[in-house]
Amino acid sequence: MYPVQPLDLLRQARIRYTQGEIATLLDVDVRTVRRWEVRDNEPPAYLADAIRQRLLPLVDAESTGDHPFTFIDLFAGIGGIRLGFEAHGGHCVFSSEWNAFSQKTYLANFPHNADHIFVGDITSVDENDIPNHDVLLAGFPCQPFSIAGVSKKNSLGRAHGFECATQGTLFFDVARIIAAKRPKAFMLENVKNLLSHDKGNTFKVMLQTLRDELGYEVHYKVIDGQRFVPQHRERIIIMGFRDKTDFTWDDLQIPDVGPRLFSILHPQDGSETPEEPYTIGTQAIINSKYTLTANLWTYLQAYAAKHRAAGNGFGFGLVNADSVARTLSARYHKDGSEILVSQGESNRPRRLTPRECARLMGFPDSFQIPVSDTQAYRQFGNSVVMPVIREVARIVAPKIIEKVNTHQLNH
Repeated sequence: MYPVQPLDLLRQARIRYTQGEIATLLDVDVRTVRRWEVRDNEPPAYLADAIRQRLLPLVDAESTGDHPFTFIDLFAGIGGIRLGFEAHGGHCVFSSEWNAFSQKTYLANFPHNADHIFVGDITSVDENDIPNHDVLLAGFPCQPFSIAGVSKKNSLGRAHGFECATQGTLFFDVARIIAAKRPKAFMLENVKNLLSHDKGNTFKVMLQTLRDELGYEVHYKVIDGQRFVPQHRERIIIMGFRDKTDFTWDDLQIPDVGPRLFSILHPQDGSETPEEPYTIGTQAIINSKYTLTANLWTYLQAYAAKHRAAGNGFGFGLVNADSVARTLSARYHKDGSEILVSQGESNRPRRLTPRECARLMGFPDSFQIPVSDTQAYRQFGNSVVMPVIREVARIVAPKIIEKVNTHQLNH
């Protein structure tokens, strides 16, 4: 593994210091700092240690200042998990997201501050360079791995434990960070099918790693987002605690009946401020570009009819204001077929606007969308239902804060 790159730390230092101040503190010429920043010259490897020692004493999560607990945000996407934990007092000290477009959205909504580090590819970051933290959060992608071959490697005297079973997967990066930093808790989020992937072997390896190898108390639950937003979206939440707790999923407050689609649709009656290019004019009418073209609508109808005739269930999902939508996916930008909003029998349906997609995932209207429609659809289709995470954080935060306070009293 490689450490956090010097240029990442230099950018972090520039939040707090001018080029001149950095030059003075590092005992170099200001023109040298400028050339590093514009990549005329590559910063030397030793610069990372110099910045840490002289400019950026990293936040120690055991001393949280005005925040009751700290966390890191791995595979951060556009920050849905972060929003949920910030709502209950958490303070983010480190984020990682590899996708450049998701980085743009994340940084537009969570600007850099002096005690936060943002990096791209977590697989190239040395776990010892990550700040101390109370909670590790990760909506990691599920890369296939299984227990097949582990016993053979053991018999050959090769690597064992989670390094053997999970090496080459992104879950390995979660495990190595937990092993090195020993946070008080972690929360992992993934698709429901993680439970059944590879006949259950994938999840078996994960539990073995988290419980047996790393020694955490683990709780998991599948939660359907449709109790919080008008979208059927089942995801597994995995909570882990370093020490024994009285945590129980029974403390969750899940509404008996969820909202319907009208709660997230543009009203188009002038009661909403126009947000171009999504809505236009004084009435904030939805831009006509979101209405399906005649050719696409004809194709989707024919495709659905073909599969109905064959006895298959494939086809588009037509919804109205009283519906609960299908799961929004990252492919929504292609044809919008899983969630097409009816505009009346005589009119072609339309896609959701990116703002409506944001609402469908529980993001506030203050959330900025600085990317193209295509990228926005991908990002919200890959995101979490933020109110689900916020509710999980509500019952988790007191457990974490109790551990933080106990540690501070004992030291």
